[in-house]
Amino acid sequence: MVNQSKTLQTFTGSIIMEKEIQKKKLFTKNLLKWHGTNHRSMPWKGEKNPYLIWLSEIILQQTRVEQGLPYFEKFKSKYPTVRDLAHAPEDEVMKLWEGLGYYSRARNLHAAAKFITSDLNGIFPNEYDQIRNLKGVGPYTAAAIASFAFNLPFAVVDGNVYRVLSRYFGIDEPIDSSAGKKLFAQLAQELLDEKQPGNYNQAIMDFGATHCTPALPACSKCPMQIECSAFQNNTFDKLPVKSKKLKRTQRFFNYLIINQKDKIFIKKRKEKDIWQNLYDFPLIETGSLVEEQNFILKHKNWQRWMSGSTVNIQRVSAPMKQDLTHQRIVARFWEIELLGEYIPEMGNGWLTVIRENLEEYAFPKVIAVYLRQKLLTLELF
Repeated sequence: MVNQSKTLQTFTGSIIMEKEIQKKKLFTKNLLKWHGTNHRSMPWKGEKNPYLIWLSEIILQQTRVEQGLPYFEKFKSKYPTVRDLAHAPEDEVMKLWEGLGYYSRARNLHAAAKFITSDLNGIFPNEYDQIRNLKGVGPYTAAAIASFAFNLPFAVVDGNVYRVLSRYFGIDEPIDSSAGKKLFAQLAQELLDEKQPGNYNQAIMDFGATHCTPALPACSKCPMQIECSAFQNNTFDKLPVKSKKLKRTQRFFNYLIINQKDKIFIKKRKEKDIWQNLYDFPLIETGSLVEEQNFILKHKNWQRWMSGSTVNIQRVSAPMKQDLTHQRIVARFWEIELLGEYIPEMGNGWLTVIRENLEEYAFPKVIAVYLRQKLLTLELF
């Protein structure tokens, strides 16, 4: 009886394993078949120039295609080669990136371009490990470049891939856990069509972005539905699973727009904080939203900067918000006029620029929006 039981268990296990193998094969087959008639038109699709592929992938990190597309075109036009990007001034690169957010991407892009130009003679690396070692390039981006540019068999794993695989295979392992990341990376690599890795990677990303979407996926006309665990069990809205909830802290910025005739004070942010290497105005951060009219006049930094000046607080903006990954910035802008010829002691690093030339500098989104609105949000206390 014992031997019969072991034999039955082995037989049952073999059937389950065979079904799992067939399910994986069907996934890859049906995915590529779907992609054959469901192409998303994008300017970098089919591109073999690794520099342009890299540029598109960095831009698309944390960014929707619709938002990233004009930035790709601007960078491609301004810097057609990696050497062109490497030789560009940092402020120029940051200004071109303005509004796209996650500015560390631009800094890393520029640094990696300089490395390729100086250390690799301007030749983009053609091996996965070398690509992975570029600043700002993670496993996903390296796999995308390796497969699209060099046809190397490395599977991409991003938000779209997590969603598609978790639903199809019914995987409830949290995608933000170490075990989950390892599980999905291994599964993605098993499913990869190694004869056409670039085509497969593009297919699964397109499928997740346009068909197996986060909300309201097209399940009713899905070629995967017979084998899809989420479709069969009506659990598409529960997958993928995340174990950690995003916590967003709130910070309150009071920007001093100090005008002296046609000049205004700005400074590049160098500290290890948000918006590094972007420009902003003199800043007083507070623990809550400031409602007091005399707040600026009482603040010690204001008194230090403006000692000896005759000042006029003209207007104060309504609160303006910018959401970052882990922070929400609530900003108010204080328009201040300096009367007379005295120039306050602002400390090292401050610049006085003509106000109409502010468009030459890269600012955080909340400041750029404020400047574009041309004070339309300003209100008196």
